[in-house]
Amino acid sequence: MKKISLLLLSAILASSCVSQKEFVALQEQHDQAKTELVNVKASLQKCLIENEKESTQVFSLTEQVKSLKDDKKTALKQVENLTVLTQSSSDNIKSVISQLSEKDRYINGVRKAMTQKDSLNLAIKYHLTKNLTDGIQDKDIEVNVEKTVVFISISDKLLFKSGSYNVTDNAYTVLEKIAKVINDQPKMEVMVEGHTDATPIKRNIIQDNWDLSALRATSITRILQYKYGVKPQRLIAAGRSQYIPLGPNDTAENKAKNRRTKIIIMPKLNQFFDLLEQDAN
Repeated sequence: MKKISLLLLSAILASSCVSQKEFVALQEQHDQAKTELVNVKASLQKCLIENEKESTQVFSLTEQVKSLKDDKKTALKQVENLTVLTQSSSDNIKSVISQLSEKDRYINGVRKAMTQKDSLNLAIKYHLTKNLTDGIQDKDIEVNVEKTVVFISISDKLLFKSGSYNVTDNAYTVLEKIAKVINDQPKMEVMVEGHTDATPIKRNIIQDNWDLSALRATSITRILQYKYGVKPQRLIAAGRSQYIPLGPNDTAENKAKNRRTKIIIMPKLNQFFDLLEQDAN
């Protein structure tokens, strides 16, 4: 019995010893598992933090990409606008150059026309001076060219008696020569201007110097038309009275200078402008 008890006690003690070892082993495993769990949790937390950072970076990159795309669209739009503006500027420059070219052609046309008219008028002056001064004193007749106009100034003592608008016999010699030159230039117009001194006049149908200057211009115009065949469409009669004197009406000599008839040979304005348009084109 005592042996049995001893054996049982030994068995229990042996059994108890084994359980303690297992317990220690299990305790160690538990502690190790607990440590691993803590480590896993720490790793997990670290991963979560890193994942959050990566998500934030991804969102930031996404926003940057979106911003870059928007910038690209804006840049493309600006390029398109710049292209349109450049094309528009190019068209404007071409238009300005074209206009300048047109103006250059017009200016050259004006110069050419003026040169042609100047040459023509110089030729007219040469022929008039040569023909009119034959047998006539220089002081009684004067021929000048100003721009595109030929001016023939004739002293009234060659054309009229004092205070009269009736043409003298001596006038026909001068008017015939003038008519010949006028008829040789069918594209020119002719204005006849009557000028008087400041001495008042009133007789018969003549009320004042306006009447006298206009009647004298009309008398010359009629002779050029009816006697020498100048077409009336080319003739203009004008009375200037006493208001454009060559000098003061204070002496007999000055008054004689102011009493004059001017015959003005000038280009027809419509033909002159037609010539400019042709040259400009």
